[in-house]
Amino acid sequence: MPTAHNGDVALSYDREGPRDAPTVVFVEGLGYGKWMWQFQRDPLAESYDTIVFDNRGTGASDCPAGPYTIAEMAEDLGAVLDDAGVESAHVVGASMGGMIAQRFALNDDRAASLALLCTSHGGEDAVPVPPETQAFMFDVPEDADEREAIRYKMTPAISEGFAEAHPELIENIVDWRLDSDASEAGRNAQAAAVQAFDAADELGSLSLPTLVMHGTDDEVLPVDNAHALVDRLPHAELELFEGGPHLFFVEQAESVTDRLREFLEQHA
Repeated sequence: MPTAHNGDVALSYDREGPRDAPTVVFVEGLGYGKWMWQFQRDPLAESYDTIVFDNRGTGASDCPAGPYTIAEMAEDLGAVLDDAGVESAHVVGASMGGMIAQRFALNDDRAASLALLCTSHGGEDAVPVPPETQAFMFDVPEDADEREAIRYKMTPAISEGFAEAHPELIENIVDWRLDSDASEAGRNAQAAAVQAFDAADELGSLSLPTLVMHGTDDEVLPVDNAHALVDRLPHAELELFEGGPHLFFVEQAESVTDRLREFLEQHA
């Protein structure tokens, strides 16, 4: 896989799809590796030049000492596009990746459009992660082994019924997370970046088309954050996925991909 550099930080990325097609770059959430976007990226790579990369602290990318900032991670995205020779890209970000996408669009004119999934503008006006969800994410039982710890952390992000109906996929996700997710140090450094992020007062300056997608039953970043984003973004449209949890783009992958493809066809 190719490697880009932002100063001393090496960033691993992967590129698939026709190089003469519009570029779509995917940005992961807190702690998640490149595997996270396979449900949208793989089908879209048939028609688009797609790029996915490991955020700093994650997978095959470097893990410099934290805390990180969302601005630094947006610069990482810019460095990946520099290395790939991309002058314009449609940016798709989920959760923390949606924050990185917002900051990138505010700081870099190469963003052609934004698709923001299960994310927030940050700051005091954002609806925070509920305390009970934070407990699952950061207070793992001491006697849990690695696989049990990952399943525990994922509990608020997936629907109970989905996990019961798709045990093989859940085990695959555990495998992927063990193989390529952020280290504990990287995860904590990313969490500090999320906590400090605030773009609420800046979003009115963005003139690019934006699609905000959110699950109505998100227990990590509640759906009110989606409405707040749309209220602040001048050219945003909202698509809600009924009953969707934080990882609604995994649980309702086909519907999310179809909606994203429709948006890209309209603006690419």
